[in-house]
Amino acid sequence: MYILAIARTALVSLRRDRASLALSFVLPIGFFSIFATIFGGMHDNVNRIAVILVDEDQSSASRQLDQALEREGSLKVVTRPASKDKQAQLPDYTAATAEAAVKAGDISVALVIPKGWGARPISFEPDAAQQSGQAPANPTQPGPDRAGTEIQLLYDASDSIAPQMVGGLLQKVAMTSMPLTMAEQGMEHTADYVGGFTPQQQARMSQSLGQLREQIAKRDAAPASPTPAAASGQSFGGLIAVQNRSVVGQGKNTNMISYYAAAIGVMFLLFTASGSAGALLDEAESGTLDRVLSSRISMTGLLGGKLLFNTVLAFIQLVVMFLWGWAVYHLDLFAHIPGFLVMGICTAVAVASFGLLLASLCHTRGQLGAVSTLAILIMSSIGGSMFPRFLMPPAMQTAGMFTLNAWAIDGFQKVFWYDQPITALGPQVGVLLGIAVGLFLLARRIARRWDYA
Repeated sequence: MYILAIARTALVSLRRDRASLALSFVLPIGFFSIFATIFGGMHDNVNRIAVILVDEDQSSASRQLDQALEREGSLKVVTRPASKDKQAQLPDYTAATAEAAVKAGDISVALVIPKGWGARPISFEPDAAQQSGQAPANPTQPGPDRAGTEIQLLYDASDSIAPQMVGGLLQKVAMTSMPLTMAEQGMEHTADYVGGFTPQQQARMSQSLGQLREQIAKRDAAPASPTPAAASGQSFGGLIAVQNRSVVGQGKNTNMISYYAAAIGVMFLLFTASGSAGALLDEAESGTLDRVLSSRISMTGLLGGKLLFNTVLAFIQLVVMFLWGWAVYHLDLFAHIPGFLVMGICTAVAVASFGLLLASLCHTRGQLGAVSTLAILIMSSIGGSMFPRFLMPPAMQTAGMFTLNAWAIDGFQKVFWYDQPITALGPQVGVLLGIAVGLFLLARRIARRWDYA
């Protein structure tokens, strides 16, 4: 009987503590939903990969490949930069501007079809590694006979998935969109290898090519049906000569160290700031807050002082995190000190304001612990602190932009990975400072209940 009574009392207590009840049931369901959306969406429907396409050749073969890439359901082909003015159209990408876009982090992959590629789009000769009996390190790398006319695949090494997907889809699209070209060049190579065809063999091959042209004409006349994204997982050999080249992060071996230093750092900064701001609740409960407010200091001044302390504490924590990354994982910190200082201070003040808002909303330490855990873990999961945002479905990537985690991580990536100057941090700095001001003003308004206590 006593055991049942104690269990009943604990259940009633849990029902009264709504914050703990939410932490016990809402948080697991929320996390399950978030990660089910991320990984379930990746399994059921591969995200369309944005890729810049530059066709410098403008031959019949290259246009066939262009059209096939645009029809591929797993790719989102971009040929010109987006313009802020919907009526104005910017010029098409060139090889130089496409490389600059990848370097700036605007897109992860670009394909450049060079001049002269259409004269020999398919190559059947083995490369030097195959002739020597050794397997090539990368089957898409061209052999000596392909030099100068291979397609350039420019990519950002921080995204390890998109270049491989685009390379595989390029080979697949080539095999399905240029059967006539493949047949013609295959016959030419065969003729060179066997020393020429007899007139009868040549006639049969010409007849076969004619039939193939008729079939292609009928296919082109039929309504186009886009390739389903589910079929994009196939990969093919290197019939199309491709030269893969990383244009961001050459020589760097810390491509993800800077990412996770910022991602994990911001998440724990949020926990530290909310815990530190909770001292406000301790002071209110003990009566210290009333005595402080009875002096000359106002509630605005008190919150400002706590904002300054929490900002300094968060910034020091961030410095320690990046110094550890420099000392142990060779993070290139000291070459990026100006950008780190700007992003570190802006992130720290935004995090401190968030902590003050949570402390103002809650009435007890128990409520603060439950609410802060729920809010911080959800923000971190969709904001990129637990899982890179570029691997998430588009809807989750959009949702992540409503968290300060995403803006802070993007800013640190600009500094440490893309080596961009401080002037390029305008959007991230503006948003983080705007968040800091907005949350502080909201916390001050909610804290009015202590003005009249």
